Formats: sequence, C-alpha cells, structure tokens
Amino acid sequence: MTKKIPMRQCLGCREMKPKKELIRVVRPPDGEIHLDFRGKDNGRGAYLCPNPVCLKKAVRARALERAFETAIPEEVYAQLAAQMEAGDVS
Repeated sequence: MTKKIPMRQCLGCREMKPKKELIRVVRPPDGEIHLDFRGKDNGRGAYLCPNPVCLKKAVRARALERAFETAIPEEVYAQLAAQMEAGDVS
C-alpha cells in the first residue's frame, strides 16, 4: 500500500502539487505573516510554487491578501522572491 501524498493548490498558477514542492506562507493566531519552511507552524497556510512567475500572478491577483483576509507586508513578498531566487525550498 502506497502512502498518500498531500496535495496543495498554488495561489499563482492554481495547480495542485505535492505539499513538499511548495513554499508555505502562514498567518499564526498572533497575526504576523511569515514563511514556514518546516510546514508545521500553527495557523492558516497558503502555498506558492517556487517559481517567480507564480509569485507575480499571486501578487497581481492579490491572492495572499484574500487567503489571509489582511494586508501582506512588503517584507513577506521580498522574502518569497529571495527564496525563489536562491532555489532552495525545504
């Protein structure tokens, strides 16, 4: 019996992909939005492909703002862009 792979939808391209391949952005109960590299932080999560094109689509569509129902600090977008340029998603 094979183990089920958890799938999540990218906010940019709207494609379903394995959770481990995506970058998780989380809004914990305290409200401070940040990147979650372990995938285990408590709070509401949203996922993006490690692709700058998906980030641009998500920013243009205000997908993170809608997912978290709040304004997203510019630092979060800068961290996402830096993470995608570095190419290490873990």
